[in-house]
Amino acid sequence: MGRSAETAVGKAPAAVETVCPAIALLDAQGTVVGWSQVAQQLVGYSAAEMVGRSADVLLVAADDRAKASRALQESTRRGCWSDLAQVRHRDGRSIDVRLRVSSLPAHDGRDWWVVCATDRVSPLAWQSETTVAEPLLAMLPLPSRLPIGVVVRDTHLRCIRANDAQSSKDGIPLPERLGRRLTEAAPGTEAETLEAVMRQVLKSGDPVINVYYQAFLPGNVRGSRILTAAYFRLDDAQGRPLGVCVVSVDVTDSRRARERLAVLGEASRRIGTTLDVMQTAEELAALTVPFLADYATVDLAESVQHGEDPRAGLCPRHERIPVFRRAGLASIHPGTPESPFARGEPVLVPPTSPFAGVLSSGKSHFEPKLDTSPGTWLDHDPARAQKIREHAVHSLMVVPIQAQGTVLGMAVFMRTENPEPFEEGDLLLAEELASWAALALDNARQYVHERCAVLALQRLLYPHRPTGGAAADVAWRYLPADSHRGIGGDWFDVIALPGGRVALVVGDVVGHGINAAAKMGQLRTAMNTLADMDLPPAEVLSRLDEQVMRLTEAEEPRHPAGTTMAATCLYAVYDPVTRTCTMARAGHPPPAVLDPYGHVTFPDLPAGAPLGLGLVPFESVTLELAEGSVLALYTDGLIEARDQDISVGMNRLRAALALPGLGLDDLCSSTVDALRATPPSDDVTLLLAQTRSLSADQVASWQFPSVPAVVSRARTLAARQLSQWGLEHLIDSTELIVSELFTNAVIHGNGNGEGDGNCQCTSARTISLRLIRHEMLTCEVSDSSHSHPLVRHARATDEHGRGLFLVAQLSRRWGTRHIPDGKIIWADQRLPGGA
Repeated sequence: MGRSAETAVGKAPAAVETVCPAIALLDAQGTVVGWSQVAQQLVGYSAAEMVGRSADVLLVAADDRAKASRALQESTRRGCWSDLAQVRHRDGRSIDVRLRVSSLPAHDGRDWWVVCATDRVSPLAWQSETTVAEPLLAMLPLPSRLPIGVVVRDTHLRCIRANDAQSSKDGIPLPERLGRRLTEAAPGTEAETLEAVMRQVLKSGDPVINVYYQAFLPGNVRGSRILTAAYFRLDDAQGRPLGVCVVSVDVTDSRRARERLAVLGEASRRIGTTLDVMQTAEELAALTVPFLADYATVDLAESVQHGEDPRAGLCPRHERIPVFRRAGLASIHPGTPESPFARGEPVLVPPTSPFAGVLSSGKSHFEPKLDTSPGTWLDHDPARAQKIREHAVHSLMVVPIQAQGTVLGMAVFMRTENPEPFEEGDLLLAEELASWAALALDNARQYVHERCAVLALQRLLYPHRPTGGAAADVAWRYLPADSHRGIGGDWFDVIALPGGRVALVVGDVVGHGINAAAKMGQLRTAMNTLADMDLPPAEVLSRLDEQVMRLTEAEEPRHPAGTTMAATCLYAVYDPVTRTCTMARAGHPPPAVLDPYGHVTFPDLPAGAPLGLGLVPFESVTLELAEGSVLALYTDGLIEARDQDISVGMNRLRAALALPGLGLDDLCSSTVDALRATPPSDDVTLLLAQTRSLSADQVASWQFPSVPAVVSRARTLAARQLSQWGLEHLIDSTELIVSELFTNAVIHGNGNGEGDGNCQCTSARTISLRLIRHEMLTCEVSDSSHSHPLVRHARATDEHGRGLFLVAQLSRRWGTRHIPDGKIIWADQRLPGGA
């Protein structure tokens, strides 16, 4: 606050509407010698009617007149008196007023009195000052009755009367005041400004209230004092100005209370603006400098930054003190030279220091006058001791930052250039600010904890080394959301399928946080299971849709008011043999296809409904892709923005993918960098797959009639092909696999059998054999039957039932997948150096 006087005239009204008191000046006999215009407005009598008359004629009740007489005698001894009374208005009615009488000694020994009066329902101007900060009264108690300083000045602004209370307030002794103008008793711009106000009142007759100024305290007195004054002109019987009456009240505490209330209001807006614990700590330190302290720091337990629960206080005696790091600091000096530790550095906490005591007890350390003499805790903390002495730190507060009974850190406040020591009110304010910051820090810590848990869960659930095998090269990027809602439920997967094919999956669970991540894990597991069944994409999504609805129903008994679990998904299967990609989507953004010539298209793929709604059947679409095409699967976080249509994001994606001359991994990074929001409000996932194709010499296929005699022919052709490929070491096992699969197809190819058994076959049916050499050797046998073969445990006396058991033993894995005109039974064998 500046040194110049400040008036409330013309400013916004205070929280409590105030009125000017009526002022009358009485001599030693109680005769009116001065009368103000406000007094005339209150009781209707002019100065000409009242000056020279006894003031008690205005009192209605005899008891009030006797009480006033005694009060004048008592006020001579005590200096002031106040009470309620009834006064007679000029029109004859009675008015309830609040009276305050203060004695005004003079150098000639004859006391005068100044009477302040106002109607009972309106608070005096200075009384409003004590109630403006009522929300802080519990923190900064104020006396119910403030002693009032009164000064009477003549028309030359020389002091002719003053009470003792005024000297105790503004710091000017009575002998130095009487007979002098204010600018003579206390030279300076403050006094000149106040005298200008007095001249204005003398000239206009209009009172001026709520003029704030600082007391004229001697230089050797620490601290400052804030006064508020009201100025009234006193008139004689002819209405001529007699002088100015100045009534002053010390409002230091209430003014500071208002300022502290404003700081608490600022705290609600400036502390906790983000979920970054370091930023929140910096906001706390910055808010308190320079209003509360010249230098402030905030140190947090290292575990808080990682979202972990810090220990509730220090370790037991003789054990290690938890690591604290400097998270926030602020100073009135650029570069915070008072701090021996930079932001982010570990902070030393000596066991004998007040910092350790605060952390251990959870209670503040308050040292208005810091003891820097030898033999104190500073002897064990030379780094801090040097800074404290170098910058003349003279007052210290250390306040714990704790939430839910756990100490998160501490805030340290020091004063260097401000000569005033910290007061109890400063400590209470610091603790209030620390409590506010603790809530924000604990919220941020919990957010970090949940975020770390979600990221850890996602890392476990995401594919660790996704590879497209012989079908495609893949690259991916995942960026978690940086928002208050938390990380979302994005997921992707690259699943190897038999025959060298690959399944590509991208999905997004609705919602954020740990629940979304857990649901994502459930769907990813279900998707892997369905993909392993080698179902068509539309069928995979249909079954996944049913699974989501079952999961939702299972949650309803525990969370009856919960929302429906929903998700979007895109599922694609690419076959490098045919260079075809079959895909289906459930409410997910369509894929983008970048052809080898740099053109980007978005296939016309039926949107489908999100998973979990069970609304419409899903549809698959099959595309033929040129070798080297790039298939882009992504989540909506990559293309959506609040301020633009989704088509804008898709066009930006088209432009980003068409960037020439980049490898797949670089293209993935540049696309995400070009499209992501800063900071991202939703998770961003991008999966790129650059297709390959298998050459003709990597695939061999034959058609045979469905008769037992062809089994031998099929074995011979398969062995010949393996010899051409240089895989002679796999001929024996492959012949056995072909023989068993062919025999099973011939026997059960009519579609009526189940497993190994006997049935009648027809030569009209055909059986196909295909060998695929990629990272493995795949043997496929297809027939027109839709029955699912089963491995049986044959008994020692059984003549049949061991075929599929032998296939399982000879191959790395085997399985069945359905095709429109039947099924395919396949078996994979490892190749030298293969996966």
